[in-house]
Amino acid sequence: MSDAPRIIVTVQHPAHVHFFRNAITDLEALGYDVCVFAREKDIACTLLDTYGIEYETLAGTASSPIGLAKTQAIYEYRILSRVRALKPDVLLAIGEPAVAHASSLVGGQSIIFTDTEHAAVSNGITFPFADLLCTPDAFWDDLGERHRVYSGFHELAYLHPDRFTPDPMILEDLGESDNEQLVVLRLVSWNAAHDFGRSGIDGIETLINELERGGATVLVTAEGQLPPSFADREVDVPPHRMHDLLAAADLFLGESATMAIESGLLGTPALYVSDLQAGVLGELETKYRLLRWLSRRAGPTEIADHACGLLSVDDSTWSERRRTVLEETIDTTQFIVDTVEEVARG
Repeated sequence: MSDAPRIIVTVQHPAHVHFFRNAITDLEALGYDVCVFAREKDIACTLLDTYGIEYETLAGTASSPIGLAKTQAIYEYRILSRVRALKPDVLLAIGEPAVAHASSLVGGQSIIFTDTEHAAVSNGITFPFADLLCTPDAFWDDLGERHRVYSGFHELAYLHPDRFTPDPMILEDLGESDNEQLVVLRLVSWNAAHDFGRSGIDGIETLINELERGGATVLVTAEGQLPPSFADREVDVPPHRMHDLLAAADLFLGESATMAIESGLLGTPALYVSDLQAGVLGELETKYRLLRWLSRRAGPTEIADHACGLLSVDDSTWSERRRTVLEETIDTTQFIVDTVEEVARG
């Protein structure tokens, strides 16, 4: 058996693939033995395949609270069995209780990353068992002596300019013109554990019509099937090229907090419409002014008015604000790697 320190990385969401993928590469280059376990969620496994990351799928997805509980129980059991067999030095996850529980039973050190204060149930059954809790410094809660903060955002693990350069050919490849004001509209499925019982933007068709009357081209990406009335606006973009599209867009509008943050960090203003808030969202809005938040109770006309206002701002303003963010934050992947090295090698 190899003497290399063994790391387990778990993935439960497409954003987790992006968060860890550069760290996996860097850790393997440093000689670590990295094992990746995944749970099927949207396109998470597709992204792992795209990036050539070897993994084992341990559980499927769920569309109800009862289904999620069953899936979580299966996942916990299988994670525990793999951890007992592999005896890892370090276990990495984003807000994942199974990893924290398993590490407490086998002696490995769990490092749990999170930026989501409102995931109360998951946080409540995860945080007490974690060895180290890592959050952006904008995180609202003080998690005690095991809490470590860093200056940045989860999304800078893969969108930091040292890690990502947008492909300028994305619009041409999608058959879109770069001479139009492009709005990417994102609709989510609302079936994550912390989303059950919530709903999204009302009056989508009216909103699209308002934006188009204002001269914008609207491209829709959705986790579910779109109604026929605006299904023709759906864009078929490969999952691994979504960040190229966000960088090329003039505005992101939608219910996805992750994509809103991604857009802002790429220098594309984000109009985030949701009743869910978080410290990182607030910081991107109030400190860096790359994001604007609206309650989902806002009507389509109000949302369209805010969107048109953001579209009227000069591109150089967004570029300058992005530059400020990058000057004041870090490469999150380097933080992940440095933290693992510290924990694994003592």
